[in-house]
Amino acid sequence: MAGLFYRDDMDDVRARLAAWWNGEDIGRPVLLLTVPREKPLEEVPCMPEPRGWVTHYSTSNFEYRVNLAARRCVNTHYLGEAVPTVAPDLAPNCLALYLGCKGIEMPGTVWCAPCMASPDEARFEVDEDNFYWQFTLRLGREMLRMAPGKFLVEFPDLIEGLDTLAAMRGTEELLTDLVERPDWVHACLRPITDRYFDYYDPLYAQFRDEVGGSVFWMWAPGRMTKLQCDFSAMISPSMFDEFMVPILREMTERVDYSMYHWDGPAALRHHDHLLSLPRLNMLQWTPGDGVELPGHRRWWPYFHKTIDAGKKIFLAGGVAPDELDGLRREFGPKLNQFAIQMSLPSLQEARDTLERASG
Repeated sequence: MAGLFYRDDMDDVRARLAAWWNGEDIGRPVLLLTVPREKPLEEVPCMPEPRGWVTHYSTSNFEYRVNLAARRCVNTHYLGEAVPTVAPDLAPNCLALYLGCKGIEMPGTVWCAPCMASPDEARFEVDEDNFYWQFTLRLGREMLRMAPGKFLVEFPDLIEGLDTLAAMRGTEELLTDLVERPDWVHACLRPITDRYFDYYDPLYAQFRDEVGGSVFWMWAPGRMTKLQCDFSAMISPSMFDEFMVPILREMTERVDYSMYHWDGPAALRHHDHLLSLPRLNMLQWTPGDGVELPGHRRWWPYFHKTIDAGKKIFLAGGVAPDELDGLRREFGPKLNQFAIQMSLPSLQEARDTLERASG
C-alpha cells in the first residue's frame, strides 16, 4: 500500500476507518474534513464549459466529464478521514437509467423519466448495450486510468427497491400500485434487487482499491453500499415493513458494510424497522429543507436509540465545529460512533476541529 498524491497518509486513514467500521474506538468520531486550497496542488487545464451545460452528471460531453474528474481533487485539502475520490455518476438513480429510464438533465441534477406506462410493460433485463451503462463503464475506465497514486473511484449512485421502481413507473402510479396490485409490486422488486447486484458486482471489481476497500461518501474496508428509500416518506410503517425491509435485509447481507440514507422527518417513523436489520451498519441522517440541521438536539433521541441498537450515525454537513462540544457533553463516548462531514474555511480550523473532537 502507499499514500495518494492528494492524501499522502492514506494508509493511516484506511487503518483508522477499518478499525472504526469494525467496532473499535479511534478516540474520537470519524471526521471527514475538507478545506479549499489557496492554489491547486497541480495544474490541470480547464476546458471551457460546453454550451448548454446544466449539471455535473451530464452525458452530453464525455471529454468535459473527464476534465471535471481530473480537476476534482486539485483544489482541496483532505483531513481526518476524508478521502479524495471521483465518481462516474450519471444521476441519483443510475440503476433506473440502466433499466430503461431516460435522464432529463436539469440544473444541478438529473430526473429519470418513467419508462413503464402500464404494469404490463415491466421489464428488468440487463442490457449490456444500454447507453448509460456503457457511459458509466467508459467514464469509469478513464477515471481509473487517471487514478493510480492520486485518488479513488467511487460508486455511482445506483439506488434500489421502491425508489428505483418509482423512477421507472412514476411516483403517483406506484402509490396506486401498492394498493391495487401489491403482488405485482413484489414481483417487480425481486428482479430490481437482482439487477442491482448484476451492476454492483462488476463496478466493485473495477473500483475496489488495492486492499479491497470501496467508497460511497466514505471509505470502507470491503464491499460497501449506500441504501435508501426516499419513497418511504409517502407510505406507512406497515408498508415499509412489507415491501422494503426484506429487500434491505437481503442487500445488507450481500455486502460487507452498509449505510442507509435516512432522509427527512417523514422517514423517522420507519426508525424501528431500520434498527431491526442486523447487518445494517449506519444511518446517514439528512433532515431535509426547512427543518433543524443534522446536529440539532431535536434529533438527539433518535441518535441515542440508533447507537444503543449497535448502529453508527453519519451527519453529512450541517454541524459546526463549535457544536462538537455540545455533542460530546450529550453523547460522551457514544460520539465516537458518529461520522461527521464538514467543509471548513482554513487548515487551522480543521486542525482545531480534530483537536476539539479528541478532547
